[in-house]
Amino acid sequence: MTSKNRLWTVLAVLFCVIAAAAGYVVSDGTGDGTPKAAATSTGPAAATSAPSAPKPSDPRSGAPKPSAPATQPPAGAATGWVPTDPAMADVCRTTLPGQALDTLGLIAKGGPYPYRSDGIVFENRESRLPRKTSGYYHEFTVVTPGSADRGARRVVTGDSGEQYWTADHYGSFQEIDARC
Repeated sequence: MTSKNRLWTVLAVLFCVIAAAAGYVVSDGTGDGTPKAAATSTGPAAATSAPSAPKPSDPRSGAPKPSAPATQPPAGAATGWVPTDPAMADVCRTTLPGQALDTLGLIAKGGPYPYRSDGIVFENRESRLPRKTSGYYHEFTVVTPGSADRGARRVVTGDSGEQYWTADHYGSFQEIDARC
């Protein structure tokens, strides 16, 4: 091999290594090419940086697609919202049924709740929410008009303030986006 051929070989290998490293940096490290989520730092930069768009759901899962990020948060709304699990679909707070908004209002006030089981620990047995320690999640009933019992609708909250909506009794969840 001549020195000219050796130089071209070294340059080709170097180019491949750089391209692979760049691909890894812009992906989440799983190799599927989806963008990384925004950092979840609690420092000053986190409050000023714009959140990244959540990853779309796997089309084979049948889960709803994430909603488009709000272009401008409503006055008084929390800013800097970052989904806890970018792979999970999210739902705008304003698109939830009125009864869910009532439940979220009761949660914000600390009660009183219409059902004695509201506020109990949600065990996440279905593992559809991010894994956390036991006692991290709590569930609250969303009144279902016409239902003789508690119905299937719930809001589940996490100790870090995240909120999830399920309309099918834990069959699927969407993270509630308070920006919209």
